[in-house]
Amino acid sequence: MKSYPWVPALFISSALVGWASAAAWTVDSAEEWTANAADSSNLEFKDGRAMPTDSAATYRSVLKRFSEKRAVTSLTVAQSPEWLNWNPVPNVGPANLGDAPVALQLGEGNYWMFGRYGGFGKKAAAFTPQDATLEGFDTPLKTTPDPKQFNAPGGLQENLGGYHAWQSRDMVHWVHHGSITSTKGKWMTTAEYVDGKAYFYYDFPNDQDPHLIIDADLTDGKLGEDMGLAFKDPSDGSDCAFIRDLDGNFHVVAEDWSPIDASRHAWDSPLATHAVSPDGIGNFKILGPAIDERTKPTGTFAEYLHPHWYKEDPANYPGKVYDGEKTYHGIKPGQKVAFARYEIHELEQNAYGDWAAISIGGQYYLFCDFDPSTAHGDKKAMSVAWFTSPDINEQFSFCGNIGSGHPDPDILFAEGQFYLLTQMKTDYVSSGPWVEGVDVRVGVDTSNDGQADQWSDWQTVSEQYATIEGFSKQIAKTPAQMDLSALPEGYGFQFEVRLTDTTENESRPVLDKISVAFD
Repeated sequence: MKSYPWVPALFISSALVGWASAAAWTVDSAEEWTANAADSSNLEFKDGRAMPTDSAATYRSVLKRFSEKRAVTSLTVAQSPEWLNWNPVPNVGPANLGDAPVALQLGEGNYWMFGRYGGFGKKAAAFTPQDATLEGFDTPLKTTPDPKQFNAPGGLQENLGGYHAWQSRDMVHWVHHGSITSTKGKWMTTAEYVDGKAYFYYDFPNDQDPHLIIDADLTDGKLGEDMGLAFKDPSDGSDCAFIRDLDGNFHVVAEDWSPIDASRHAWDSPLATHAVSPDGIGNFKILGPAIDERTKPTGTFAEYLHPHWYKEDPANYPGKVYDGEKTYHGIKPGQKVAFARYEIHELEQNAYGDWAAISIGGQYYLFCDFDPSTAHGDKKAMSVAWFTSPDINEQFSFCGNIGSGHPDPDILFAEGQFYLLTQMKTDYVSSGPWVEGVDVRVGVDTSNDGQADQWSDWQTVSEQYATIEGFSKQIAKTPAQMDLSALPEGYGFQFEVRLTDTTENESRPVLDKISVAFD
């Protein structure tokens, strides 16, 4: 895994090479895939893509002819951004990390996870810590009942009741550094990192406005500076994700419960607010929704209780007496509680929430809980879902979902692959949106007789991913590209593609675009 300093040229090369030149032959739409096909097998052309219908597929283009000799320079392949190639693995984080995991990568070999400290149960009573060393750490360490986990000095400080920090060099061994939030910040939802400081966002009260702690030392077991309210969201819901764009702006995506009784849909919603701030501390501007899967509004409004708002922040969320006939979400009849108001919609709605974000070569992804309209509160019917958009300021489209249970996910790039981290017993790993199994070659008509007489060797192509210095959630992408500069000049050019499905999951190498560039 390589790490690159952020410069504009890198982003341009990662996102645009092979596509922007006027001297290019591009196959992009379903019509172009069909019109440019001399022959194909086991491929279906729809939605602008070439989609394999079996484990092996081929495509051979027509010969693109020119009146004068030209030199070909490269062939670039882009796949569908759906990102379906995820594989389940046992939890990769600390064994005693509790609640919804939050994660940051701060460069190669510097990975962090945050969660509530769960302890080691009965194992701790009979355990005597010993001095220890661990490669990559020069601070004194102590062993724990878990052979893969160690305590640093900060991890031996008083537990402040909120989230804790763990650090790893390899995503296998973890060093516990202690508290990063107090009990007030126990509903931590997301984190970002800028200029050597971590930005920890927590809801207060639960499922409400994001508050911020800025921490310049993640190893001391002490709280950073609590900046208080960061974003006064006019809706209820929060469980937000923060991500910085490459200009340094902070984007927040938060649940918006205004169209749904979230108490009956795993505290999730079909609608997600999107706002942006220059510094992540304040001055947020609300934009169009990042997610909008609402059904038909009725104009009729109703309300439902939330068990935490009045209990945690009665000054801002005054309560009234609950007059229900039975206990609901722990609230007994006659007890004071705060309520949320929503507009009733016709047809049951899918609900999403507990957002997490990442960007790969400018393609943005949002991961979340998925509570389908048919679940009716059954957590086993829930799963992890994700959406994508080529622009953070455009609405996201649904890609897919995986697993079973209530995930509260986060997404992390580490050790050359992507980790989809959950609060369930199962996490997921992926090499990236690119699905392996793409071989290409290009032929040249050197004699102008309408036949390709010289061909390149077959070459396997794939995208490559790397961290970008100074950004935790922006990942650079090198396109899947074949260098053709060694081929002779010619009057015509032709390409062939072989697709082989080598995965054990539902993904296949779906082609979105091919571009052949000329000098």
